[in-house]
Amino acid sequence: MTRRRSALSATVTLILLATSTAACTIKNSGDTGSAGAASAQAGSGSAELADGSGTKVALVPGGAHPYFQPWKQTGAEAKKTLGLGGVTFNETAEWDQQKQNDLLSTLAARGYNAFGIFGVSPTDINTTFADLKSQGFAVASLASCPAGGTNEADFCLSTDVELAAYKAAQAAIEAMGGKGALVHLTGNNVDANTQLRIKGVEKAVRETGGKVTLLQTITDIDKDLQTAQKAVSDLLAAKGTQIQGIVSTAYNPAVAAAEAVRESGSKAKVVAIDDDAKILGSIKNGSVTATVVQNPVGQAEIGTWALALLQTEQCTMAKPGQIVDSGSFVVTKANVADYDSTRQAKTAELKKQFADEYLSCG
Repeated sequence: MTRRRSALSATVTLILLATSTAACTIKNSGDTGSAGAASAQAGSGSAELADGSGTKVALVPGGAHPYFQPWKQTGAEAKKTLGLGGVTFNETAEWDQQKQNDLLSTLAARGYNAFGIFGVSPTDINTTFADLKSQGFAVASLASCPAGGTNEADFCLSTDVELAAYKAAQAAIEAMGGKGALVHLTGNNVDANTQLRIKGVEKAVRETGGKVTLLQTITDIDKDLQTAQKAVSDLLAAKGTQIQGIVSTAYNPAVAAAEAVRESGSKAKVVAIDDDAKILGSIKNGSVTATVVQNPVGQAEIGTWALALLQTEQCTMAKPGQIVDSGSFVVTKANVADYDSTRQAKTAELKKQFADEYLSCG
């Protein structure tokens, strides 16, 4: 994961200064100006946190996974930038919803009063959100939204996973020359996000009018790298000659596919997910065609800032339960050197959207 935080902060400042419009004011260091007339929905207060010293934010993934590592550094930097009373990153839930609930209760008992959570169970996490909200805590669903379209958290800031998978499959199909057999590697089959990713890939395949076939969708191989490596090795051994393209919409299978194709000499075109150093290196050497990167830094940065504004009651959500796409970006050899600037600009855009549209600041 890239962690160019100083560059991100500079980009956010420049874009916000350049594009400030009506609604909540976002004041930067040394800025004494104010926004123009506010929209009726968003309110006219400042989205600059006045005093965050009483706010303690907990960023809580469902368990250990490389995707979430940028949250740790981003949270620590947000604590300093926003003057928060505390920020912790805790991934000890072990991918068990009850253990995650117990962890959240423990954190609340330790004085944490704002929570950014990746729920283990998309079908059950709304109960957890509602319980935390009933105790007066600000709650954000980060990197994953609850299943079913209803979000009991204050907001959800997550990748539109169906759209990201669709983009990835399109990139793979283009690399295949628009025809042939495609394999989809992905995560836990019972995860609502996995089902959305499957839909995204299937949509891209359907749009080829039969020129591309979905040879196989392999689920439940994102537990760890070893599991993914075995699955990809078995796939290439059994069907390698039939495969023209591989699209991975889960982290560990993406790394495994990049390694296996390079080592085996397979001609399959690989499109991966996220920006692991191995994947970026494989794009540079040509063994991976493209990857679709997400925005974990933006999720943690915007999530922590918005949670603090909500917990201090400086702002409320204009629409409780608002669902926001944190962005996904196709990276190829052509833009591998500078793609992060696009992601930084998206984070700046998100901050302005929260101030202008999603938050109501009195």
